[in-house]
Amino acid sequence: MRINGDCIACGQCTPYCPVNAILEGVTLYTIDEDQCVECGVCMHSAACPVDAFFMPPESLVYPRSLRKEYSDPGKPHPSTKGIGRGTEEMKCNDVTARFKHGEVGVAMEFGRPGIATRLSELEKMTMAMAAIGVTFEKKNPVFALMSDPNTGCFKPEVKNERVLSAILEVKASAEKLPLILSAVRKVAQQVDTVFSLDVITRVGDDGEIPVLPAIRQAGFQARPNAKINLGLGRPLIP
Repeated sequence: MRINGDCIACGQCTPYCPVNAILEGVTLYTIDEDQCVECGVCMHSAACPVDAFFMPPESLVYPRSLRKEYSDPGKPHPSTKGIGRGTEEMKCNDVTARFKHGEVGVAMEFGRPGIATRLSELEKMTMAMAAIGVTFEKKNPVFALMSDPNTGCFKPEVKNERVLSAILEVKASAEKLPLILSAVRKVAQQVDTVFSLDVITRVGDDGEIPVLPAIRQAGFQARPNAKINLGLGRPLIP
């Protein structure tokens, strides 16, 4: 994003930028383009009385275009043709049967809320997950960032791009969950941003959540407000 010469330096726009990329000036405000994630909130908010915000053509050129794709929920990802940061994960598992008994899904959302992240920070986690031998979700736009899914390494040109949020989705056998959680804890000490963690599993026949012991043993606390499928879709594949 940029601000043209019509700016009157009124300051009404500054509270709307989620990453504080609007720089105050005496007669003209500017945007720190390195920090800007191209979410467009400054323009969409209609806070500017003179409509000084605009998106230059170069903001839509790869690799900078990744910023808008990951930060503006109305911009689709070319790699998946979908909008948003990830997939439906487990929210439609009654129908998709993505997660089966004996499997776990793990998702990590980087940069949210309101911190943002360089894609190089996310790469630290993809490399750690690849070393464990997880399966990366190919329908997630993060998969297209990788130059080699076997190592989790990202394409060199994307690493410095800054996005408001990006979600990593992986799947593995339940036996690998302790290794995954251990790696997550280690990488958490290395990344320069925030991220949230969720674990996906099928509920046992006894109504218990089978991964809770492993989560607690790894030193994590599972929140009680989980998302739960009620089984109203077609029967799942065992």
